[in-house]
Amino acid sequence: MANETTDSKPTEIETVKSRLVELLPGVALEWSEFRGQTRVVFASGELLRCLNAFKAAGFDQLTDLTAVDLLEYGNVDDRFEVVYCLLNVDSGLRLIAKTHLNEPDLTIPSATSVWFGADWLEREVYDMYGIIFAGHPNFKRLLLPDDFQSFPLRKDYPVKGRGERHNFPIVTRAES
Repeated sequence: MANETTDSKPTEIETVKSRLVELLPGVALEWSEFRGQTRVVFASGELLRCLNAFKAAGFDQLTDLTAVDLLEYGNVDDRFEVVYCLLNVDSGLRLIAKTHLNEPDLTIPSATSVWFGADWLEREVYDMYGIIFAGHPNFKRLLLPDDFQSFPLRKDYPVKGRGERHNFPIVTRAES
């Protein structure tokens, strides 16, 4: 009997899903679960609207922001996936939020207006994948030299590079 009562009560994530459907009328949200992690996919044109709704639903911390190059990844229609790992600090509930982009338009709004912690994470994603975050307060390279022309984590980037490292200035330990 105790199991029947427990099973009929909505779980925390089901409550959050319902709340997000209320906060995002007309927005297509695709939900999935994998190994206990809840994931939601939405259109890139709805990015800021969705991120603001996730924050309003209790996901008050952006724990990570990254991208995935889906080139040659089976039956997928999109080239890049931008991934936002969110946390509700009070409950410990996590949400993986994803959106997709395709070339030639690799521009999406910056999440720094929602979580300022997106600052360096977005700059890293730009350096590695070439995804541009419009409205970023300090959008410049973080990991690579300003004149670096490629994006090394793209799957079409050569494993051994294109010879760029031979052009980097040598920095000694004393100079660093």
